[in-house]
Amino acid sequence: MSTNWETAEALKAPMEICWQFDYEIGIEKLRNLYSKSKQRQWDAEVDIDWSQPVDPSKPIIDEGQFMFDRLSVIKKLSPSKREEFTAHMSCHLLSQFLHGEQGAMMTAAALTHAVPDYEGKLYAATQTMDEARHVEVYERYINKLAVIYPISPWLKSLIDVTLQADHWVKIAIGMNMVVEGLALGAFHNMRRATTCELLRSITNNVLQDEARHVAFGNVYVGETIKEMDDDEREDIAGFAFEAVKLMSDSQGGARGDGQRAPDPGFLQMLATVGIEPKDFIASLMEAGASGLRAKMPPGQIHSFKDLMMPALVRVGAITDRTREMYAEAEIPVWEDASQLEALEDSETGVADLDRAEAY
Repeated sequence: MSTNWETAEALKAPMEICWQFDYEIGIEKLRNLYSKSKQRQWDAEVDIDWSQPVDPSKPIIDEGQFMFDRLSVIKKLSPSKREEFTAHMSCHLLSQFLHGEQGAMMTAAALTHAVPDYEGKLYAATQTMDEARHVEVYERYINKLAVIYPISPWLKSLIDVTLQADHWVKIAIGMNMVVEGLALGAFHNMRRATTCELLRSITNNVLQDEARHVAFGNVYVGETIKEMDDDEREDIAGFAFEAVKLMSDSQGGARGDGQRAPDPGFLQMLATVGIEPKDFIASLMEAGASGLRAKMPPGQIHSFKDLMMPALVRVGAITDRTREMYAEAEIPVWEDASQLEALEDSETGVADLDRAEAY
């Protein structure tokens, strides 16, 4: 089968490939994590009921979950147009899930050949399979909606920077903590917000895998950073800061209450539903000027506060020097890892997070 090079893009990565001929597993937590990964594999064709109906003309997520329902430009729309807007917003979000999972599949594969320890290679190989399955289920679901939007530039930049990093720890931080931190929050919130039973079933299965991926970052990266000298640790911490800042800038700040970076795919989505992008942006600015701030609906997880930043603190990827950089960039260094640990400790990856408080 020939490759469609019109849609393909190649990157060159400087990271070394590492053989390991000591087959002893030295980290018991990783042994357990690998065992869980084997036991909890699921088959997207068999374990998901694809016969459940999906109406692509109707919203699959409650419009209030996007927090755009308070904007004047949206309030002016007719009920049918608001439904169309919410449906396409959902498609845009799910498209980012799909593209992000392909990036996660590639980074997990990179970790498999780069990590220096046998147990790390075993686990990263199972994560690669997990991510391949996630690409499969989201591609199949989005095809039912018949609309796939392009990857957001900031997400592609972050994944590209991660893939081209010169050390496997940077790859693990960029994907298993920063990107997966955002994804975990988004998946959890999607599971709570969707009105589609098929999408909820898919997301339940994905979440149980993602919880293990974040746990791997904690166990393996934390042990490695402890053994680094100061210069190496600062290099890793600097990479973590740049990754977080890239994501923060794209989200309108770590709290999500600022102006987001322009996204051509999002602008395309607005044009598709007949909303002038300049009118939408003006409405956002109007809302901000009037003091309207994004407040997450009850029960939702805040990716930065609950997952990403506590994960980086926990493994030692934030140093005194980079704390000053976060402060200058107005990115809070949240340290409470209780929500993160609840997710990692739960059997399903979702149960304990249902008790989350609104932020």
